[in-house]
Amino acid sequence: MTPSRDISRLIEIMAALRTPVTGCPWDLEQDFATIAPYTIEEAYEVVEAISRGDLDDLREELGDLLLQVVFHAQMASEQNAFAFGDVVEAITRKMIRRHPHVFADKDGNLASSHVKEVWDRIKAEEKAERAARRPPEQVPTHKSLLSGVKAGQPALTRAMELQRKASTVGFDWNDPRAVLQKIREEADEIEAALDRNDKQEIAEETGDLMFALVNLARHVDADPEAALRATNAKFERRFAYIERALEAQGRTLEQASLAEMDALWNAAKTAT
Repeated sequence: MTPSRDISRLIEIMAALRTPVTGCPWDLEQDFATIAPYTIEEAYEVVEAISRGDLDDLREELGDLLLQVVFHAQMASEQNAFAFGDVVEAITRKMIRRHPHVFADKDGNLASSHVKEVWDRIKAEEKAERAARRPPEQVPTHKSLLSGVKAGQPALTRAMELQRKASTVGFDWNDPRAVLQKIREEADEIEAALDRNDKQEIAEETGDLMFALVNLARHVDADPEAALRATNAKFERRFAYIERALEAQGRTLEQASLAEMDALWNAAKTAT
């Protein structure tokens, strides 16, 4: 098996990895649910490469993301559900349909300001068609205001969208300080759950606290994803300061006490 620029080679490789007995034991153990987190991770790594402006890394990360598509398609093919070619056909049909101003003459040439309007209209038509094809047992009996919020989004983003949608009918606080009070209440509930040592309740209350924090971010016009990303970067900078300071002393992280590291952390806050 040799590398190739042809997508068919990647499909062949994945099929070989999923072949019983001769394939890769790890790949053979996977299913849609176990691979899904890797799919999300690879999408994030594509975004990270773009944010760094690293086109060499972007090429690699796009390949990793493409592998995820091929992996899911291979598993679907094994179930006789669909194959990679069906995925390609579906997206090409969708792109042609959503761009009538490029691929068809019926709507003529559209101004850029009208392109999104046409795109949104066609997306709505496609969504209605997909809903019509679903078996009756899969059709929700209740049409919720929140139904249009996509389930596949990152949790922080989806929390923001759920809150925004609910706010359109007045289900919202008018003052960010009221949200801050809710955050304090959720923290108290976590403490009570900790006292009871109920792991499931602790996890649920932690989720409630995070949801409330997203709500605060929304009320102060902060993007929670971007805010957390910035905090991650700040944490990395300050932790690196601790590592460098200990290294200058000829010591490792393992040799330092928590109190020593905390003191260096406070110094890092001033320095960085």
